[in-house]
Amino acid sequence: MGSLPSFSHHGRVEKYRPQTLDDLISHQDILSTIQKFISEDRLPHLLFYGPPGTGKTSTILACARQLYKDKEFNSMVLELNASDDRGIDVVRGPILSFASTRTIFKKGFKLVILDEADAMTQDAQNALRRVIEKFTENTRFCLICNYLSKIIPALQSRCTRFRFGPLSQDQIIPRLEHVIQQESIDITPEGMKAVVMLSTGDMRKALNILQSTSMAYGKVTEDTVYTCTGHPLKSDIANILDWALNKDFTSAYKQILHLKTLKGLALQDILSEVHLLIHRGTAGEPLMVQFTQESFRGGGMGLFTAYVE
Repeated sequence: MGSLPSFSHHGRVEKYRPQTLDDLISHQDILSTIQKFISEDRLPHLLFYGPPGTGKTSTILACARQLYKDKEFNSMVLELNASDDRGIDVVRGPILSFASTRTIFKKGFKLVILDEADAMTQDAQNALRRVIEKFTENTRFCLICNYLSKIIPALQSRCTRFRFGPLSQDQIIPRLEHVIQQESIDITPEGMKAVVMLSTGDMRKALNILQSTSMAYGKVTEDTVYTCTGHPLKSDIANILDWALNKDFTSAYKQILHLKTLKGLALQDILSEVHLLIHRGTAGEPLMVQFTQESFRGGGMGLFTAYVE
């Protein structure tokens, strides 16, 4: 095992966070629109929504760095996480205080970045709407959330909305390769594929998996990635499928339950991996045909679920 890199829990995520709009690797249509808003000095209130790790926070922080010089950044930008304080007090307290206070910098507007805005209560969101209306002249707001449906319509209508979808493998891999080179991480091609697959389009998750596995095992391989994240190995899934199809109920039940208990596997992870193995055609054609036939006969997934529950 090689020497292990010494990083804090969020070390690589923050160390390799894009600093400028040009550094961002995805959603070029969104970036070009925002860049146009900035260049024309008509940035509206913004609402970024989509799954985690897709560049929402990085995008608005890059915008803020472009808008403000280092010496004025802290007095012109307020960054809050709504999950820390979901109630109305966060609106009446730091947000109202920041928006209503005059700045020594005469030019431009202040910027409030409110992450996880969908965690706010409806009362807090209604109070925020009133603050946005009152201080639009000198303050811009950027709300960031995972679920657009949890933001009240009155807030949605006051913002320009942008959806950040999951990143593609082609977008994630170059950034991972850059980090791997910079940190001299020992990784196999199969390990890279496993990191990308388990990230499900989430760049933050990909970096965390890479960091956790390299620190725990030294070498990042397919098996160490799956073991580190608690996902069942492909060999385990192949065994489970084989037992479910070729053993009698009692034997299959005992073997699957033993494996599930021994490795602490979750039913959802097992079912997801079985689905992926068959869907991607990596289970082997004979096994896939047999599993499909058994499913239609009423054995298949219903019995399989009964085994592992």
